[in-house]
Amino acid sequence: MEPNPFVGRERDVGDLRLLLESMRAVTLCGAGGIGKTRLAVHVARTVSDAYADGVWLAELGDLPADGPPDPVARRIAAVLGVAAEEGRPLPDTLADALRGRETLLVLDNCEHLVGDCADLTGMLLARCPGLRLLATSREPLRMAGENVWRVPPLEPREAALLFEERARAARPGFTGGAAVERISRALDGVPLALELAAARVAVLSVDQIAHRLADRFRLLNAGDRTAPPRQRTLRAAIDWSHELLGEEERILLRRLSVFAGWTLEQAEVVCADEVLGADEVLDLLTALVDKSLVVVGGEVAGEVRFRMLDSIRRYAAERLDAVGEGAALRDRHRDALLELAERHGEIGIAERPASWAARVDLFSRYDAETGNARGALAWSLEHGDIEEGLRICTALRTYWIVRGQAAEWAEWTDRFLARGDGLPASVRGPALAGRAQIAVGARDFVQAGAFAAAALGPCREAGDAFMAATALVTLAEAHTHAGRSAEAAARLDEADAITAEPGQEWNRAYAAIARGYLRIRQDRLREARELLEAGLATMRGIGQLWGAAHALIGLGRLAESRGDLPAARAHYGEALPILREIGARPEIARALAGRGRVALGLDDPAAAREALTESLGLSRSTGIRLDVARALDTFAGLVAREGDPRRALLIGGAAAALRDAVLESAGRRPDGGARFERTLEPIRRQLGEPLVAQLWGQGRTMPLDDAVSAALRAPEPGREAEPEQEAAVPVPRSGSQRGRSAAVAAPVTPPGTLTAREREIALLVARGLSNRGIADELVISPATVARHVTNILSKLGFGSRAQVAAWAVDHLGDGPRA
Repeated sequence: MEPNPFVGRERDVGDLRLLLESMRAVTLCGAGGIGKTRLAVHVARTVSDAYADGVWLAELGDLPADGPPDPVARRIAAVLGVAAEEGRPLPDTLADALRGRETLLVLDNCEHLVGDCADLTGMLLARCPGLRLLATSREPLRMAGENVWRVPPLEPREAALLFEERARAARPGFTGGAAVERISRALDGVPLALELAAARVAVLSVDQIAHRLADRFRLLNAGDRTAPPRQRTLRAAIDWSHELLGEEERILLRRLSVFAGWTLEQAEVVCADEVLGADEVLDLLTALVDKSLVVVGGEVAGEVRFRMLDSIRRYAAERLDAVGEGAALRDRHRDALLELAERHGEIGIAERPASWAARVDLFSRYDAETGNARGALAWSLEHGDIEEGLRICTALRTYWIVRGQAAEWAEWTDRFLARGDGLPASVRGPALAGRAQIAVGARDFVQAGAFAAAALGPCREAGDAFMAATALVTLAEAHTHAGRSAEAAARLDEADAITAEPGQEWNRAYAAIARGYLRIRQDRLREARELLEAGLATMRGIGQLWGAAHALIGLGRLAESRGDLPAARAHYGEALPILREIGARPEIARALAGRGRVALGLDDPAAAREALTESLGLSRSTGIRLDVARALDTFAGLVAREGDPRRALLIGGAAAALRDAVLESAGRRPDGGARFERTLEPIRRQLGEPLVAQLWGQGRTMPLDDAVSAALRAPEPGREAEPEQEAAVPVPRSGSQRGRSAAVAAPVTPPGTLTAREREIALLVARGLSNRGIADELVISPATVARHVTNILSKLGFGSRAQVAAWAVDHLGDGPRA
């Protein structure tokens, strides 16, 4: 009879039942508290009808390892009621008793008697054809015919259900919450730990329990008094396993606690010394895996990775500190990571030659190394090792930018920079340049410019031409986004003078690409294409396809500017497989946004929605607000095309508000949603100005999550309407009652009024300047002026420049004259 409800593990139970049908010996292996005994007992109960002579459980945990001979045989004989025969070995008597039976024998807790268990059960299985064995042990028995089945932690949903079930037993009426999920994750889905934590709800809230898990061994120390001593507390469960280890195994276990996860090579580098040889680590690590204290993970970049369950890792870390090795091992861990990171960082940006496949492997590797990087940085910050921590930040910046983790790693870098005034220029300069690149990754070009400018002096002082060029190109990007084209071009000229040297291929290519983006903004499209293609060719030549994808996105935008939508689609499509290969979330989002715009332009709303949905999800996950605003802006056009102008206005207003907030935080003038103007005009004719203003204003105040939900909501079947189709519009019921022309109370004005740039151009039109004259005055291209004038005419409903001039004088004043 099971003492309480069995929760979860339906798949595990099914798999084990099938395994027992085809295999005669199955050993459930796993860490202490993982639920081996409970799972074995439950499976045995569910299959009991299949064994004519029954299912028998022999508990071995209380047997001493140094007691009388044949302890396992004695316990099994006692359970089965088999009497010993004088002068005859007990195992032989057991074999005769079981020879004709159809029996399942469950041996629980074999780990401290594995040799005896293996010898006895191997003999019994050979002599008793109707016997089947289900054993539990923290390590395999290693006998012929044994099938080892590793018991996994509970899945998150099952772990939460187990906690809630046991919590209700301690406090009837208990209901879970978000903190239950945090507890389940923190305890790695280990049933014993979850049950011990759940027992605490009698006196603590789940939030209190979650908070106190930092000291889990003190918290989880009040288990069932009827349970075996080793299962009454979390510490006792791990103590039992630890006591079964040899001395060298204990040394390796505690030293491995400095890792969040590791490879064999990392363990050999960090854990070996004169006490523990590097050539011993493999066998000792294998033993720890066998004894369920180390978990084998998957392969990453061709290497198997290992980890510990968090409770075991914390236990081992306590042991490490207790013997006084903690500081030295954590220093070695940090220094080993730093050495690898600096070498791999140079490979990432092609300072060191490597194939693209090798670079892809490194991107995958540093996903797995994130926990180690965080640990090394925290240790360095805590102990004042500012230079080492800052060098790690600089070395790994490329991986963080690619993965869309700029916000977290900008914070790490800033914390070290704040304490790094006395560092040598050779460390501080590259760190500032790297921090500027992280800011670009987050689309924070104001910060990028500030950090890049600050980096130039120390990089030059240190003679670091590579990072000086990096800073110059990044500063040029910041100037480009601020509209300072002349300054951007000057910085790129300086970078070009440096990057002509060998070893500067990455910077040379990136400078060409950055200049290509600048030329797009200047409407110098032929030059832009030549520059982007040159950068693309160089990036391909050095095996840096991430940089090549950046050029391809630029070529896609260039093709959009020229109205060549099929070419734009091809360029974005070529970039996407490269970016997906390295999981470059921000740039995948931008390429997909481009695909969405192109699909909308090609009148393929289904393809547009598919691309934009993924793009918006990725941008939200990276937290890059400018990318979210751009995706919402395009979504607004899509929703309007799908026949829902009201929802389009809400989304467009939200996009405009978010974009304005980003621009204002960057010290730039908000545009009020001018990007949406082309979509807005037919909606204005359809719905009327008052309702448009009202919905736009509502959109500007809409919470971002609501705007995203509105964008992602699929169109209603049959909703699509012609753009000019009149919709039923409710007449406002307050204020003046004059149908659709009635004023709406305090609306937020949509971009039917001119943007700041358009007002500036309208005043220059009033002064009688031609498009060329206006272009010279504002240092922009005549083509850009022509587009602005067209927008002004459309917004004001005029047909001539003379009407614009008269309106500007009446509404804006005639402005300053030269």
